[in-house]
Amino acid sequence: MKAIVVTDEAAGTAGMTLMERPDPEPALNDVVVQVHASGFVPTELAWPSTWTDRLGRDRRPSIPGHELAGVVSALGYGTTGLSVGQRVFGLTDWTRDGTLAECVAVEARNLAPLPGDVDFAVGASLPISGLTAWQGLFEHGRLRTGQSVLVHGAAGAVGSMVTQLAREFGAYVIGTGRAADRQTALDFGAHEFVDLGSEALEDVGGVDLVFDVIGGDIGKRSAGLIRAGGTLVSVVGPSEARPAHGLAIDFVVMPDRAQLDEIVQRVRGGRLRTNIGNVADLDDAVAALNPTKRVTGKTIIRARS
Repeated sequence: MKAIVVTDEAAGTAGMTLMERPDPEPALNDVVVQVHASGFVPTELAWPSTWTDRLGRDRRPSIPGHELAGVVSALGYGTTGLSVGQRVFGLTDWTRDGTLAECVAVEARNLAPLPGDVDFAVGASLPISGLTAWQGLFEHGRLRTGQSVLVHGAAGAVGSMVTQLAREFGAYVIGTGRAADRQTALDFGAHEFVDLGSEALEDVGGVDLVFDVIGGDIGKRSAGLIRAGGTLVSVVGPSEARPAHGLAIDFVVMPDRAQLDEIVQRVRGGRLRTNIGNVADLDDAVAALNPTKRVTGKTIIRARS
């Protein structure tokens, strides 16, 4: 099969190569999925799990990518809950070969059925962004109706999901980002927008929840905005500062079939819009994942038309 492969950790996305790799074999409780579309998070090339397996052994050459939408083509021994020919989407294991390929082996429990009226590209754009937003807001942030949420990177793939879900659940949403992102963030449902380049973050005042996808100085300053009993939720590692009278939580997104179903049903009903910035074929994936200009939203790679 064709796949995008990485071998040089220091090279980043510039070290990606399209090459032939052996077709995957399904292990116990696995399925093999014919990948129709795949998502990719550039920071994963800095994750240790991209380069080593669960036992810490070097697993290069590695196939990156962990979001997919496709069709089940084979079942491993003992696999239940899915069937050959079924449309699925979901999140693959961090320490195994990923989804920037024509086929991938993945644990069946990590996948959810993809309704026939949802395009594969849309399905592939949802797992990391949607699950990160859902888990950050509701599991870790304990969002309640009427609370205020500050969403960093509100025009991005994750931030736009956070904004929409928080708005749906009755929160007052303040988005942040670059000046050029203002209208996009507002279109996704932010009530207000703070230009981090020219406006003072501290002018926001107190909020109940900060959802941080930026970290660094922005994350540190955000801790001072948390009201008593509030939460600073980070997906970029532990915050350098903690709220004086609240919680600071950093987390890694986990697969969850029930949550994937909640997310895709909102897409079907028009309550949730995905944020796709670019779509490219697998043959053109290396160029698409090394853009010469900024792309807002997620880049999706199609392995099949």
